[in-house]
Amino acid sequence: MPLLPFVIALYAVAMLFALGALAHTGAARARWRVRKRFSAGHRLLWALVFLLIGLLAAFAATALLGYRRLTAETPIARLDATRLAPQRWSLTVETPDGERRSFEIAGDQWQLDARVIKWKPGAIVAGAPTLYQLDRVSGRYVDLAQEREGARSAYALSSPQPFDLWHLKRQFPRWLPWIDADFGSGAYLPLVENGHYDITLAAAGGLVARPADEQTRARIEQARF
Repeated sequence: MPLLPFVIALYAVAMLFALGALAHTGAARARWRVRKRFSAGHRLLWALVFLLIGLLAAFAATALLGYRRLTAETPIARLDATRLAPQRWSLTVETPDGERRSFEIAGDQWQLDARVIKWKPGAIVAGAPTLYQLDRVSGRYVDLAQEREGARSAYALSSPQPFDLWHLKRQFPRWLPWIDADFGSGAYLPLVENGHYDITLAAAGGLVARPADEQTRARIEQARF
């Protein structure tokens, strides 16, 4: 479930508090001009408080951009594969919001990776859900030597943000003590002609990949032998 409405609400809160800070600043200047120093200082203090709350709200909203909430095992992507040449594939990634992107990958298998953020019990009790963001899609080779030396293909599925919760936790772990764990999860399956795959994310944070239909399941079984 996208966090966009919550992010927009946080930006709205940031804007309201920024306007409040401006109003208090204007009132402080007016009182300073008529030599009401104590009243001016009181207004300026409130302006600083409003500004700090607004900055925190804007910072939190920016850090959450691109993440989605997870409440149960949730479908996060549908993959469709078409063979272009031996070990060359066109792979389409579709997310539940209807976004579709196509990539040309090399290998015998596809791999999808996601970033997962889980909270400590206190935050969970307060209603904080597990968050995830699709990270990348790539191709894999079955043969280890080819995996080391063959053509690589990996594509980002997320856009860089100026502030990202994942990177903030890794750079400043003491600043975000209510985050219990931030980790990556990946899933992969063999690439088969006209293959269709469903990828879900369990509430525990692990990616699960399954064939989306019996034809794909049968082709995967044939590819394994």
